[in-house]
Amino acid sequence: MSQEIKLTTPLTTEDVEKLRIGDKVLLNGVLFTGRDAAHKRLFDLIQDGKKLPIDIKGQVIYYVGPTPAKPGKPIGSAGPTTSYRMDPYSPKLIELGLKGMIGKGNRSQVVVDVMKQFKAVYFGATGGAGALIAKRIKKAEIVAYPDLGPEAIRRLEVEDFPVTVINDTKGNDLYVEGMRQYAEE
Repeated sequence: MSQEIKLTTPLTTEDVEKLRIGDKVLLNGVLFTGRDAAHKRLFDLIQDGKKLPIDIKGQVIYYVGPTPAKPGKPIGSAGPTTSYRMDPYSPKLIELGLKGMIGKGNRSQVVVDVMKQFKAVYFGATGGAGALIAKRIKKAEIVAYPDLGPEAIRRLEVEDFPVTVINDTKGNDLYVEGMRQYAEE
């Protein structure tokens, strides 16, 4: 039975361990954005033993490349992007303390296994609802890689940012479970 939970970032191991697939979560606090180009740069820094431009311990990364902000707004449309493009880089970030990722679509088994091992979760955000999701973003500022334009790493301050738990710390997958339940019916 899914439940609705409010959480404030940064997330702790205890926060993510209580989450189960299907739970509706309202995130508050800070999210960081990042897509494949930014992830590659972070990964390369880690490989070279260099310091990351953001402290990812306990953080949540939202896979988004927002559109430009309209006058008076902190950000433009901010819908999720397909997550599997970050799969080559996610295990290392999770190992370093990343607790959550937000996107759309499936994650690889390797990423699911690393989430289980290091206690992290993957949240789904509703694709096609970027304009609505953006209303939950109260402040946005570029904190790394401004040359990447929409794909720069941003620090977002969010209020009741709506997501659903797709992969939990037990290795469960909402997409797999949903298909199983549908097949039984």
